[in-house]
Parts: sequence; structure tokens; C-alpha cells
Amino acid sequence: MTCEACRTIPPVITQGYTPKGTYEDIAGLNTYVTGPQDASVGLIDIYDIFGFSSQTIQGADLLAIRLNAVVIIPDFFQGDKADPSWLPADTPDKQQALTKFVTTRASCPDAVNVLLNNGIPAYRRRFSSVQAWAVTGLCWGGKVAVLASGADTPFIASGQVHPGRMAAEDAQRLTIPHLVLASKDEPADVVEAYAKTIAEKGLGGHVETYTTSIHGWMGARADLESENSLAEYKRGYNQLADFFEKYFQQAR
Repeated sequence: MTCEACRTIPPVITQGYTPKGTYEDIAGLNTYVTGPQDASVGLIDIYDIFGFSSQTIQGADLLAIRLNAVVIIPDFFQGDKADPSWLPADTPDKQQALTKFVTTRASCPDAVNVLLNNGIPAYRRRFSSVQAWAVTGLCWGGKVAVLASGADTPFIASGQVHPGRMAAEDAQRLTIPHLVLASKDEPADVVEAYAKTIAEKGLGGHVETYTTSIHGWMGARADLESENSLAEYKRGYNQLADFFEKYFQQAR
């Protein structure tokens, strides 16, 4: 449990960030590991389609410090990632490249299968002190996180930030507390459907839209040089930490 004096995200470094964690092979995937490795709680942080960006790595470090948790980012893409030049996908070549990537290397069902059937058993062995695991994801990773939050989930809580490929039916499958932090660019009707379903299920959770933030404001697209964007980046990670801290406290 964090102390009252440390209940906010540490200072965000806007240039030349040096990661606090290390990389190791876990379950056959190169995995970024940060935070105390003898922690009693663990968080799986799933990146967006741009992979191990500096902004995402720093976000994981911030969560590890704030939650006193081990936080890991598995490389589901195995060294690959989406090329920023594909977006916007406004030409046939860009569309073809992006579609190929999201249906092969970035297949959400495949990632869920790897996470639940390969990852979780390996994480439990590697971090045997962890008593409770949670999962969150950015954009593409948010889709993976919610799909892994259904029946027989190993997680005590889950979240998604500026969700990618957001679908109302995914919320219907939730069986654990779930947090959604949407940007101004997500479909408002689907965000509202999530809020309604989470409330009706009574599982716990929260849905909020950051009305001035773009899709990707906490991931690879985060502009940490802009005062307003930096403030919303910090607010978002504080909100993530507040949410998971609540359920981690119950598990400790």
C-alpha cells in the first residue's frame, strides 16, 4: 500500500527517459519487468500497436512505483510493431499493410490465448510472491485486456485506455471490475454502452471520457512536451493507479 504522501504519479520525464526495469524472456516472449519482483501484487500492461514506446514504458514504471507492484509488458508482437507511416490508412497500400498486421501479428484472439494459457502460468512461477494479478491495456492492448476478463479470468480487475476496436458486446462478458478511460475519438455510443453494462452488472468499475485528449494520449502517441497533454497523461495514470490500488488492497 502506498503512503498518503506518495499517492500521485512521480514526476514524468519528458525527454531522454531511461527505463527503470529490465527485459527478460518469460513464456517465450521478451518481457519488460519493472517494480519490486517480490511484490504481493502484479499488473500486466499491454501496449498499443506501436509496441515498446518510451511513453508506454514510462507509464509502466510510474504504475509500478505508485502501486508497489511488479508490472510487466509482454512483447506479443515478438519484435515487430505497426509502422506509424501506415496511419492514417488513407491509401490502399497503407490499408493492406495495417490489415495484415492486425490480423496476423496483432491478432487479439491469439494474444488472449497466449496471455491466458502461456503467460499466466509462467508469471505465477516467475513471480511466486504475487497473490493477485490485474491487467490493463492501451488501444489494441485494451481489447486484449477486456477479452481476457470473462468467465474463468485469472485477474481480479482489468482496464482499458483509449480502447481500440471497442465493441459493446465485450462489456457483456465482463466478470470482474473494469475501468474504461476513453478519449474524445472513441465512439460515444459504445462508451455509453460500456458504462451502462458495468453499472447493471454491479461488478465495480468506472467509465470516463477525457474530452480534450486524443486517441493514444497515454501510449505511443502521448505528447509529453505539451503542458496540457502531459497533465492529462499524468491524470490518466493516476486514475489507473487509484483503480487498481483499490482492488489490490483487498487482495493484500
